[in-house]
Amino acid sequence: MDIAILIYDRLTALDAVGPYEVLSRLPGATVTFVAEEPGPKRTENGRLALLADASIAELPSPEVLVVPGGYGQADLMEEGPVHEWLRKAHETSTWTTSVCTGSLILAAAGLLSGVRATSHWLAIDELGRLGAEPVSERVVFDGKIVTASGVSAGIDMALALAARIVGDRVAQAIQLSIEYDPQPPFDAGSPEKAQAEIVELVRSHARFEQVQAATRDGR
Repeated sequence: MDIAILIYDRLTALDAVGPYEVLSRLPGATVTFVAEEPGPKRTENGRLALLADASIAELPSPEVLVVPGGYGQADLMEEGPVHEWLRKAHETSTWTTSVCTGSLILAAAGLLSGVRATSHWLAIDELGRLGAEPVSERVVFDGKIVTASGVSAGIDMALALAARIVGDRVAQAIQLSIEYDPQPPFDAGSPEKAQAEIVELVRSHARFEQVQAATRDGR
């Protein structure tokens, strides 16, 4: 089973690595980080790089497609080679998936029109504007399209997908093997649970990062 995880500069590391840690443990799976051009792609803070071992052209028909999010998602919203590859790969994929704002990339490529889908809570309204039917759930299945909400939800998505592919027993074994047993020290993992001042802090940080990115890119 060929599994392609799309990576690009300024992606969120866990969006890609979380699903990788689950899906790479599927029996018979080959997971490849792909990009428009092979080579290292740096994450949002620039301090960590993931390596794309192949170009998207080299893996045109993966059975499972994973699109992570991150601030670099904004650079992949226009028509181009990545959108062309996504549409072509989706024609033959068994599963087309995303994590966080990766769903915005799928939507911009025209794959989520009328599809129930989710994204990071800061991006859920934009997902609706792009033609999807936004759903505030951690993992959403709609046909062969599977979307996860923000960042850490990619692990949940990959485990749910693993259960569909190989059954609950193997998926549970994978969960145990990575000891995925969340016990967070705070109950602040969603805007509904976090204090209002924490929600605003995150909103303000996101706006600052977007301005900084636009300044760096000359936009």
